[in-house]
Amino acid sequence: MDEDKNFVDHRDSCSRINKTSVYALPVGGGDLWPVLAFQKSGLLYVCLPLVEQSLKPRPPLINISGISQAFAVLSGLLVFINSSQKNEAEINAKVGQLPNLLMQACPLGTPLDTNLNGLLDSTQIASTNHTQKQPVWRVSTYKGKPQVNVCITEKVKSMQYDKRDIADMWQVYGTVTCKCDLEGAASNVTISVNLPANGSPLQDILVHPCVTSLDSAILTASSVDGMDDSAFSGPYKFPFTPPSDVFDLCYYTSQVPVPPILGFYQMKEEESQLKLTINLKLHESVKNAFEYCETRIPFFNRGPITHLEYKVSYGQLDLSREKSLLVWVIGQKFPKSLEISLSGTVTFGSINKEHSVDPICTGNTAYIKLYFRIPDYTLTGCYTDQHSVQVFSSGKPKINTSRELISSDYYIWNSKAAAPVVYRTLFF
Repeated sequence: MDEDKNFVDHRDSCSRINKTSVYALPVGGGDLWPVLAFQKSGLLYVCLPLVEQSLKPRPPLINISGISQAFAVLSGLLVFINSSQKNEAEINAKVGQLPNLLMQACPLGTPLDTNLNGLLDSTQIASTNHTQKQPVWRVSTYKGKPQVNVCITEKVKSMQYDKRDIADMWQVYGTVTCKCDLEGAASNVTISVNLPANGSPLQDILVHPCVTSLDSAILTASSVDGMDDSAFSGPYKFPFTPPSDVFDLCYYTSQVPVPPILGFYQMKEEESQLKLTINLKLHESVKNAFEYCETRIPFFNRGPITHLEYKVSYGQLDLSREKSLLVWVIGQKFPKSLEISLSGTVTFGSINKEHSVDPICTGNTAYIKLYFRIPDYTLTGCYTDQHSVQVFSSGKPKINTSRELISSDYYIWNSKAAAPVVYRTLFF
């Protein structure tokens, strides 16, 4: 039995919570700290990050920049070692490749690119061409039409309750992903992420190790602090020397004023039936052009749906093959009113082992979950365009930019029953 892939009580149960993978090792007359270490498939991954500040008293881990860099390196190592079906000989071969790959990934100890599989591919391609001198950690030279691709992906999470004493919660998480195909060994690129006048400021910004410098206002924008009129609203400039493969330039969060879709879900039991009502409203500021939009209505701890009566004001309702899930397909647009509704009654048969079981959704505790994607749109309003990308290299590259908004964990809970909450207001 592979203990790494199966539940092990003494290691995985809630009675033992390992908050971090940072340890102190006794050496000589003191402790060596911080040391990052974790185990996977019989191998121990260890890294000693550089700390350029006093360790007495020990500073919070979040204040040590080398911690996140060390985690990135170890994560890259783990993915590289475990990226294929492996035997002992293959693992030994991969371990033998690590010195050269780490020299490219971490020149002089500073992580630039932790995608070791991508570096390995680049090394193999570049081995046939050694005519151009370049830094040892940039072994590949791109040959072809230069281009820069930038994509901003925002994911919006939401927990809505439609209750007076429970606050609805929503949050935006963004990623700026880049791919730079440029000729030359040491091209430099600067990408600016811009906000419109009414955009929501970006917070909690984390950047890729290849970023060479940052405005201090970008680093200090935190969601922990209350929002105020003085919050930095860009432009957010990221100068960097690009890795050879696709990489995430930065991550961020943002607290937008309203969720894109606001709704309520009411479900109650009447005799042997469930009566449900759903109302959804697209906010008027949100782009009404979806690639897809649907609402899934699961039923846990019940038998198969044997009878269904419903009325929808828009879209269509489908029953899953397992007969334990309803899918409300809304499509690519909300109607002009921006508001839609569904009502109906559901009857169930006898429960058996094949049907969905959930320890939280017992009784009338239930939720609906929204799935949608809006291309060429972000909830914060942030964007990049051809004028936002500066490339310092030979040739004029083609600049491709895109953005998208995707739902992620977008829940609306039954307001007629108890529901798990993240935050409860003081107003009762």
